[in-house]
Amino acid sequence: MVKITETVLRDSHQSLIATRMTTEEMLPILGELDKVGYHSLEAWGGATFDSCLRFLNEDPWERLRRIRAAVKSTKLQMLFRGQNILGYRHYSDDVVEYFVRKSIENGIDILRIFDALNDARNLETAINATKKEKGHVQAAISYTTGPVYTTEYFTNYAKTLEGMGADSICIKDMAGLLKPYDAYELVKALKETVNVPIQLHTHYTSGLASMTLIKAIEAGVDIVDTAISPLAMGTSQPPTEAIVATLAGTEYDTGIDLSALDKITKYFEPLREKYLASGQLDPKMLKVDVNALIYQVPGGMLSNLVSQLKQAGKSDKLSEVLEEVPRVRADAGYPPLVTPSSQIVGTQAVFNVIGGERYKMVTKEFKGLIQGQYGKTPVEIAPEFAKKIIGDAERISYRPADKIPPELDALRAKIPQYIEQDEDVLSYALFEQVALKFFEYRKAKKYGIDPDSDAALGIHKV
Repeated sequence: MVKITETVLRDSHQSLIATRMTTEEMLPILGELDKVGYHSLEAWGGATFDSCLRFLNEDPWERLRRIRAAVKSTKLQMLFRGQNILGYRHYSDDVVEYFVRKSIENGIDILRIFDALNDARNLETAINATKKEKGHVQAAISYTTGPVYTTEYFTNYAKTLEGMGADSICIKDMAGLLKPYDAYELVKALKETVNVPIQLHTHYTSGLASMTLIKAIEAGVDIVDTAISPLAMGTSQPPTEAIVATLAGTEYDTGIDLSALDKITKYFEPLREKYLASGQLDPKMLKVDVNALIYQVPGGMLSNLVSQLKQAGKSDKLSEVLEEVPRVRADAGYPPLVTPSSQIVGTQAVFNVIGGERYKMVTKEFKGLIQGQYGKTPVEIAPEFAKKIIGDAERISYRPADKIPPELDALRAKIPQYIEQDEDVLSYALFEQVALKFFEYRKAKKYGIDPDSDAALGIHKV
């Protein structure tokens, strides 16, 4: 029997509509989702936290509580970026520990914890905190291809994660690079190496995902990620209904009833049409892009590159940037392209192309990646290249968070006038200015003031 994790509440709309589904759009269908018999619902984490605050004027913690209140039987799952939490830098251990605690307190059962560089040191604090809070640790391998990424590399990393306390292991294929027969070999090797369940997360970007899931299932994978069909395929996941139907009556039967899924499909179909009509769902996101196999650019990274070039008036340079991405990645030690490394490598590739000279302009984040501020890269960076980028600055060999002093109390002391719940300090820790703007919006609404009016601007000074 194969288990299914449904991604419609998190990654499928993150991939297709830039994480713009609102809590109000989710609530009416949660009861039906809960009845299906899914292994879990991926409902939080990733970019949902940022998007709630930045674009939707929603409290992400309140979203989680409302989902938990409606979902009585099915486990809720989140994506957690190790020492980055849900932000874009490394945070102190006390912030990571408190975030884990509050996530579990507010309703999360399973934390899928990954590091963009597959540096296990960056997962230690989050894994230990999850174990302490009695949550399920799903440690994730950021899957990619390149000189170092052999089956042995992945099985060794999985063994390390199991030794650190992982309750399950996820192959996280964020760019749809995992090919069907490679998936078969990898899953078989992992099943022979570790004794915990294996889950597979992939994207339809390159057109391979459904075939990849089937070969992984034949190799013994325990759980797969899928998305209900109106928000599946393209840069999202394979369609839930198709996978369930394919496995029905076989030794891998999911036990899920297609008629139960039909109610969910019918609910999301008009929402899909609404997103298409509004332009939130760009038809480009629904296309198969075989270039993903060449350039290894995940869907979210691709849309980010397009946006950066558009703003610079250089949209015609996209193919040059896509060709530059693998070269920058090689220079930077072959990091997997996933948040935040995807943005760092992608932005530097844009600078290299529009600047007319490679590394003439270097971003602060790229310097940080080369210096070791994000952890150890899978392949050693050439010393002469490092010197070119960071000069005589010292390379970091220790766990980056070891030098970050406790932050929680200092953060709390900065915003006493804004705090309405314990979790607010965490929102502020991750997205300072964005969180402050949301806090002001929330306070204005509470007092019946138009959040966009001049009267709302000084509400916290009173």
